Amino acid sequence: MNIRKEGLVIDLESQLTDLKRGVIDLIPEEDLRKRLQEGRPLRVKAGFDPTAPDLHLGHSVLINKLRQFQQYGHQVIFLIGDFTGLIGDPSGKNATRPRLSTEEIAANARTYQEQIYKILDPERTLIDFNSRWMGAMNAAGLIELAAKHTVARMLERDDFHKRYRGGQPIAIHEFLYPLVQGYDSVALHADVELGGSDQKFNLLVGRQIQEAYGQAPQVVLTLPLLEGLDGVQKMSKSLGNYIGIKDAPEQMFGKLMSISDTLMWRYFELLSFHPLNAIVALQQSIADGRNPRDVKFELAREIVARFHSEAAAERAKADFLARFAQGAVPANLTEQVLRIAGPAARLTAILKDLGFVASASEASRKIMEGAVRIDQEKVSSHQHELLAGKSYIVSVGRRSFAKIRLENSH
Repeated sequence: MNIRKEGLVIDLESQLTDLKRGVIDLIPEEDLRKRLQEGRPLRVKAGFDPTAPDLHLGHSVLINKLRQFQQYGHQVIFLIGDFTGLIGDPSGKNATRPRLSTEEIAANARTYQEQIYKILDPERTLIDFNSRWMGAMNAAGLIELAAKHTVARMLERDDFHKRYRGGQPIAIHEFLYPLVQGYDSVALHADVELGGSDQKFNLLVGRQIQEAYGQAPQVVLTLPLLEGLDGVQKMSKSLGNYIGIKDAPEQMFGKLMSISDTLMWRYFELLSFHPLNAIVALQQSIADGRNPRDVKFELAREIVARFHSEAAAERAKADFLARFAQGAVPANLTEQVLRIAGPAARLTAILKDLGFVASASEASRKIMEGAVRIDQEKVSSHQHELLAGKSYIVSVGRRSFAKIRLENSH
């Protein structure tokens, strides 16, 4: 079957190739092929627990894939897990995850809705909340759902298995998470569910739960977890290696320019909307002698324009060139006031408060590496203090700048 995408006629095999781009698991591929051949819009679901207020580019890997399905005319469902967020996803955890309050989850959910339309078409996106059906489910319904799965199957999951073998506690409510996620697919009659590679077990449980409730099991697509700026750990706000969707254009551009030339291709594959043949052409251009930095400019410009604007991307590039080529401090820094408890504060604590580092120990390491400057002067001691009542230009490396004034809170 042929369909139209952006005015072009696309055959089934080309559509499958496009949808498989960057995918780790497609289970089963033949089912997806059959459903695409039916010619009806598929119901494509991806769930996001609102456990933090801001999305980062790691989250956008899934959202980009939703966009691809959307462009082929399928029904995209962005599911906000306000009910599962109360449980806390145990995937990949070696301990029970603390649960968020209802108020925290509601506030985070609101910010998600604001951010996803930077990628998805609001006219063709259904936003839903799993509290809509789970909040209405009574105890009898939850017992019925729990009867659809076994403890033995649950303990096959790697993280549960390791914790059980290691004598670490597993709370009963954690077993409910995969079941509730699976029931979400029942409630939404999902044809396809997307998730990160760490979600594979949960997505497969969804297939089983759908069958138990008399539905055809969904097709499962898993996508890789995007590495952060360090190129090693997955992108995470807690690790400080993330690029936030709401980052300022200059900050986003600078972070993207800081990634390695090798990691750049991973970002092109998972984040860029360039066709695969265009990315291959860019790789060949570097092999033919083009400066990798110039190609990275294309990536950074595309991402910044997506979340801000073309004009913002151009300004960010100019700012980057001014700072890196000429060593200039950004001209558009706005002074922010930081309140401290005494007459002075450790620079390590200030760097953490600014979000330039994830921890005081990382701040100390950056100082010892010579990456931290105050008013353009390099700082060499991790015991360095800044005084209340004074203003400073603080920088870490070549991409993080802040103009601050310290005020005593007493």
